[in-house]
Amino acid sequence: MSQPDSSIPTTVVFDLGNVLIGWDQSGPLADRMSAEEWRDFAAEADFSALNSASDAGVPVAEIVARAAATDPRHGEIISLYYERFEKSLTGPVEGMAEVVAELKDSGTRLLGLSNWAAETFHHAPAAAPAINELEDVVVSGREKLIKPDPAIFHVLTERFDLDPSRTVFVDDLPSNIEAARKLGFIGLVFTDAQSLRRDLAGLGLLEPTNR
Repeated sequence: MSQPDSSIPTTVVFDLGNVLIGWDQSGPLADRMSAEEWRDFAAEADFSALNSASDAGVPVAEIVARAAATDPRHGEIISLYYERFEKSLTGPVEGMAEVVAELKDSGTRLLGLSNWAAETFHHAPAAAPAINELEDVVVSGREKLIKPDPAIFHVLTERFDLDPSRTVFVDDLPSNIEAARKLGFIGLVFTDAQSLRRDLAGLGLLEPTNR
């Protein structure tokens, strides 16, 4: 029996949003606002900053209060967004459940590292069951740290005793991949399952495919 190849990574860490599970922030209000109206609202209310604060561990009640302090209507919309949060999740990203299954079957260790609010994270595995196949997930809202802060990568490394040089990190945001690479991880920018398959095959983790 051949010995394991020490050049092949042992672990793959997945971001979740728009890697394993689709996320459309306009979904919770889709019955009240068009996509264009949501974009206008998101810009006006600085939804990106509110969402990042939630991901960093600020309680939802405080996020709603911050929005309402700017404009009561903003508070109402943000409150409704969180009440209906599951409607922002569009289901599994095409082809990724199969990638996770094949990696797991091959004996690769699988983990998650996600910028996600602690109070809404429970919706994720129901919408994308492949998340349940991961050994564990480091959730930013629980740690009160968010990517690309190196500190959350240190939490990941220490908690699971990882060797970054043999750990693949998959994320759809180049800034997060850059942060991981600076810490010695093998970083792969996610675009779609087929491209990821090629990248993982190149690392010896999956069989090459002609698809």
